[in-house]
Amino acid sequence: MKETDTKEIIPADFVRRMKFYLTSPQPCPYLPGRMERKVFANLAVEGAVNLNDSLTRSGFRRSQTIAYRPACKACGACRSVRIDVAKFEMSRRWRRVLARNAVLEREATPARATREQFRLLKRYLEDRHPGGGMTDMEIRDYAGMVDASPVRTAVFEYRNRLEPGVTDDGALQATALTDVLRDGLSMVYSFYRPELAARSIGSFMVLDHVRLAMELDLPYVYLGYWVRGSDKMGYKADFTPLEVFDGEEWRPLRDEEI
Repeated sequence: MKETDTKEIIPADFVRRMKFYLTSPQPCPYLPGRMERKVFANLAVEGAVNLNDSLTRSGFRRSQTIAYRPACKACGACRSVRIDVAKFEMSRRWRRVLARNAVLEREATPARATREQFRLLKRYLEDRHPGGGMTDMEIRDYAGMVDASPVRTAVFEYRNRLEPGVTDDGALQATALTDVLRDGLSMVYSFYRPELAARSIGSFMVLDHVRLAMELDLPYVYLGYWVRGSDKMGYKADFTPLEVFDGEEWRPLRDEEI
């Protein structure tokens, strides 16, 4: 990796304040046969909260203490997307997803890694992403994901709602690591009990973030990168109407682009 001139990639005011670097080419994890490069900067600096807010609005994504954005000259498939909360409609499909998971209750916890979260993450990775780059994680690696956040981050835990006469061990069902921005919620990473996939638990957490954004009067839910043609990332286009960052500004994602 090397320090790079990013004037055509990063807004000029950020260039004056930070150093940006460019990774070496490596295989793309989303589109087979392609190579990817990322431009990135260190967020572990003074003013990290405001910088993360601004960079997210400029199409960046946070991972631990790094903010990054794709910088592939021959490909623009990875596109940052967000849900416009005011325009989003709970369709019949989404109401069914909410109903299937109505037993779940969200609890906001401080951004601190726990062994219970880590055990759930390992189960999720082994079932949903076997052989992936994260499957060899140890708890210290997970703690680096959570505890090292230099910005406003919350961990949302989902457990079954306890009701009189219902036996439940209170086990963790799903978790979402989320940055709280001035203009929205940015879903950094989420995971869940593999057997809940049939209940569309991943979509449920997105919908629950939309509901939370409404409660907090925040206009957007940031979903990270959408990649047309990718099984891993393509699902995000289901949450219409969706906005996409085109390199200059946010605009509605058109039906013909999906």
